Amino acid sequence: MMHLSEELKKRYTKEKLSVRESQRIAEFIAFGPVVFQVSRLILKWGILEILRDEELTSDEIAERIGISKYAAKCVMEASLTIGTVLVNVDSGKYTISKIGWFLVNDPATIVNIDFNHDVNYLGMFDLEKALKEGRPAGLKQLGNWPTIYEGLSTLPEAVKSSWFAFDHFYSDSSFDEALKIVFASSPKTLMDVGGNTGRWAMQCVTHDKNVDVTIVDLPQQLDMMHDNISGKEGSDRIHVFATNLLDEQNSLPDNSHWDVIWMSQFLDCFSEEEILSILKRAVKVMDEDSTMYIMETLWNRQKYEPAAFCLTQISLYFTAMANGNSKMYGSDELMELVDKAGLKVEKIHDNLGQGHSILCCRKKKNNKNKQYIFMERNEIEEKVREFLIDDLEVEEDKIAPEALLKDDLGIDSLDFVDIVVIVEKKFGFKIKPEEMAGVKTLNDFCDYIQSKVG
Repeated sequence: MMHLSEELKKRYTKEKLSVRESQRIAEFIAFGPVVFQVSRLILKWGILEILRDEELTSDEIAERIGISKYAAKCVMEASLTIGTVLVNVDSGKYTISKIGWFLVNDPATIVNIDFNHDVNYLGMFDLEKALKEGRPAGLKQLGNWPTIYEGLSTLPEAVKSSWFAFDHFYSDSSFDEALKIVFASSPKTLMDVGGNTGRWAMQCVTHDKNVDVTIVDLPQQLDMMHDNISGKEGSDRIHVFATNLLDEQNSLPDNSHWDVIWMSQFLDCFSEEEILSILKRAVKVMDEDSTMYIMETLWNRQKYEPAAFCLTQISLYFTAMANGNSKMYGSDELMELVDKAGLKVEKIHDNLGQGHSILCCRKKKNNKNKQYIFMERNEIEEKVREFLIDDLEVEEDKIAPEALLKDDLGIDSLDFVDIVVIVEKKFGFKIKPEEMAGVKTLNDFCDYIQSKVG
């Protein structure tokens, strides 16, 4: 069963478009490279910025920005049919549309355009080869490395700038909310796995004067990190551990108790097999008091559909340009790997910043028969509702959050025996009678289940 947020269910499970609209989008796809370059140019040349304030003919645009009338006519007519501009049929003058406005004003769109043009565009020609061979076949357009990560420090300046702007835009937007979650327990030792340029580490040591951070990353990444944090307040509490985690023989640092192990936009850089290996090695250095926080932009948990669209397209950057075998994962895939590694997800925080989620994980206790199942609140309520109606024959119109289990729903001690069996089957845990002492209403009962699986 695939988990989809409510917004994504509406969009991805039923046909919404008319035949004509579907045909138009099909042609839009066919001319995708042209659409992208034309739209990039009217943004780069400042045409959309000008049209925010005044209406102009194509000839006036040509004169204003210094291109030929022929060039102006071509890009403006194309932009009209793309939808980034509108035209006044009486005057022949163009103005910006809502789509054009987003191209000019939406930070995510601007970052994505630069990233796709500077990093991805030429390499995407080899996407088919990358998918079939499981290697970043398009990366040769940028340099001769096995993955893009070895080459980040030596990328051409425009490419490097767009890559880091893209990477930081998505992660930085979630840092403030993430700090509140991670530091709610006042950790003293934090391992930042895949710490990149040290931006998160600096946020941590600035946020809490008592925390020490150890960044684990490739040697060349740590060199860039040193340059970024050098001389800044708190940098003396940032330590490094250089390693290549693609080598399964390389362990994570075990010279300390780790209150927190932090992985932000890190696991999406690896295949499922590699993720499992990394997580298992992390489990080895955790104890019962350690918490692992995994922050990712999980495509299937997005509140808004455009974010899910962007993330699934970004997966193909990993295929063609980054490493050939990773992607932007959904929560179903990631949680399965977390479970296999010997961890359990205790809580998920969704909709942070630009659509991040944080999986809060703890090391499983040694119970081979225990199967951990994570469920959303609405899924819990629906399952409870189903078994009340189907198994206990409770009248549907009586089922309400504040309904009393005994007085309103008629659940007696014999029914409770059935509930114990049903809950174990549907939710994967056994009810302890002493834990039910304060459970009076249906809402209390759902709260109790959520405390176990939510």
